[in-house]
Amino acid sequence: MIPVTKSYLPNKAKYIDYVNRIYDTGWLTNNGVLLRELEKRLQDHLGVKHLILVANGSLALHLAYKALELQGEVITTPFSFAATTCTLTWEGLKPVFADIDPNTFNLEPNNIEALITEQTSAIVPVHVFGNPCDVELIRDVALKHNLKVIYDAAHAFGTQYKGQSVLNYGDISVVSFHATKLFHTIEGGAIITDDNELAEKIRLMINFGIAGPDSVELQGTNAKMNEFEAAMGLCVLDEISAINQQRAEIWETYLRELPDGLSFQQWNKNSLNNHAYAPVLFGSEADVLRTSAQLKERCILPRRYFYPSLDNLNYLGSNQVCEISRDVASRILCLPIYPGLSPLEQKKVIDTLYSV
Repeated sequence: MIPVTKSYLPNKAKYIDYVNRIYDTGWLTNNGVLLRELEKRLQDHLGVKHLILVANGSLALHLAYKALELQGEVITTPFSFAATTCTLTWEGLKPVFADIDPNTFNLEPNNIEALITEQTSAIVPVHVFGNPCDVELIRDVALKHNLKVIYDAAHAFGTQYKGQSVLNYGDISVVSFHATKLFHTIEGGAIITDDNELAEKIRLMINFGIAGPDSVELQGTNAKMNEFEAAMGLCVLDEISAINQQRAEIWETYLRELPDGLSFQQWNKNSLNNHAYAPVLFGSEADVLRTSAQLKERCILPRRYFYPSLDNLNYLGSNQVCEISRDVASRILCLPIYPGLSPLEQKKVIDTLYSV
């Protein structure tokens, strides 16, 4: 099988060395030595002020909404993974969808203002496939209407915008370190902010609000990352340059060799592609379905990221229709991209696309 993505496994001996350190200390979780080491290294690697590791990316979104005390309605994108919407509704917030740009696949900032009501408390855009949103326009709208901005940056590990990490924008940015991501900690995620007080609040929240042996200062939950996951993150981070290089080579091969008639996401001109995904847009949904069937017959497993468009979700009870998002969702297919995908395997993918 050639999957759409594959978990990266770093040098086993190095991982075992970290595991031996865990056994030596007996410290398995709760702000362990390896976790603190990984947080510091990630802050330095990404160029961010506060990075707080948590158990997964979805919990990171929950914590962001709680920490910023959001209420009522939140304007977000319908073109994303289901977690972007379900974390909002789980917290009792109402997602209001602003349609996307058909070229960048990101939330179109010019669609936001008409959706703002007295109940709107925040904007939750997504850097789709790692492609930076128009952060300046979103910032301007948020400032004008006194709204919080939380970026779902699940795919944006390592993405730079105008010479700095795109994670530095918004009140909070949230990243996922799930096993299938460009950088991973098996399960995991992180919350990024440059606000000292907010960072301290979130650090309390991830451990039930406990400030000391006899002190619980606020309502919290258990969102801690454990030491075995931190060890994996340290190993993967050691090899991140090689991971990035392999992904870039695979993406450039697709860009150069895929057949005419397919189109690619328009990347932000102030940023470089981090090659987290390899999305291509077909002419019609029928083309997608036919191509997917042919690929699966040859043991190649692409994914329809992101389908369906989230404004279709029945449990929302919404009457919103985002035409552009629905159109893109119906015509998009993500092709295999991961370190270890061999040139012969990638050629098999490309040849199949030519044969459809």
